[in-house]
Amino acid sequence: MADIENEIDRSTLSGALRRSAVKKHVAAIHVSGKLTLLQRKLSNVLLLNAYDTLTTQATHAMDARTLCMMVGYNSNDTQTLKTSLRGLAETVAEWDMLDAKGEQEWGVSSLLSYAKLKGGVCEYAYSPALAEKLSDPTVFALINLNIQRRFTSGHALALYENCYRFVRTGSTGWWSLDLFRRLMGVGDSAYYETYKHLNAKIIKPAVAEVNKTSNIILTPEIRKRGRAISDIRFKIKENPQLGILDLDDGEGTRNSPVYDRLMKLGVSDRLARQWVREHGEEYVAAKLDYVVGQGGVRNPVGYLRAALTDDYKPDATQTEGKDLSARAAELKVIQELVASRTPTQRDADRRLFLSRLESAAARQDFERHGWMSPMNMAAIRAFWDDLSPGAFDEA
Repeated sequence: MADIENEIDRSTLSGALRRSAVKKHVAAIHVSGKLTLLQRKLSNVLLLNAYDTLTTQATHAMDARTLCMMVGYNSNDTQTLKTSLRGLAETVAEWDMLDAKGEQEWGVSSLLSYAKLKGGVCEYAYSPALAEKLSDPTVFALINLNIQRRFTSGHALALYENCYRFVRTGSTGWWSLDLFRRLMGVGDSAYYETYKHLNAKIIKPAVAEVNKTSNIILTPEIRKRGRAISDIRFKIKENPQLGILDLDDGEGTRNSPVYDRLMKLGVSDRLARQWVREHGEEYVAAKLDYVVGQGGVRNPVGYLRAALTDDYKPDATQTEGKDLSARAAELKVIQELVASRTPTQRDADRRLFLSRLESAAARQDFERHGWMSPMNMAAIRAFWDDLSPGAFDEA
């Protein structure tokens, strides 16, 4: 499920399944049937969208046009979306794990318990048992959508999903070839029962794409029983070229002085990182200075939010005195659209927009100024106009 995501990262993650002596909370979630690349991406995006409320909400919802755009569908291609959602609802996830007490637990569930499209909104749900597993970081790791969008092969994305969880341990552990074929979605194919075919058509191409595309490097190793190859594992190390993938797991932001000031003011971790990403460190620092300079503010976090949104400046008239030009009106619409999104959606919107910028200068300007980026204003307006048709009519 992944990835939203990561699969919704979903898809599986194991290998530790075979280690009966392991006493920690280890799970293997594998999927019956073959998911297409777009279905895997779809399941990841849905999981990411729902992740914060997986165990507290029975249902989840997402704008259907946004969902299509994020997974590479034409935003009006509802038939493909329906087909993919049907496929997720018909696909079975199975897990076999040791719980915190070392007791064995087996379970099975459809990837989605239901999905519904109505009024331009995709509503969906997970079974309670699967939601519990997906929400546990010791069982599942979300996939970075900025990485996911780079994959062109479903087998490569499946391999990445199944290996990424083990990056800190350096190895997946041994998987039987039968389990590996199931994880790759080819468990029902007689052709891939021959290791020669499996290696040539699945393993080598998938490893090559993961190593070229993602933030990890995989090295496959095999084990034999007699003369026949029986098991496979993947050695994992971080990709030294990580920097060129322009990934942000939040650690860089957390080390900045501006982040530290925001935390001392009482801003949450998620909101602090979001503001720095959207507005840039210099802009946030200037608004922090402004808020501190007011003295005695009863709700500094709320006041800072307003200062960031409405660009408060010393001795400047606030909302009533804002420029009423067409440009200012459009900027206000964009601010309102961004504010109406959930934190998860905002992060996804930002990543999707960044993925469309080809110029390094344009990307840098957006990183610095966020949705108020002067260099990208035309592209930003087009992006939000596509996402929310008619939003700029009055402006």
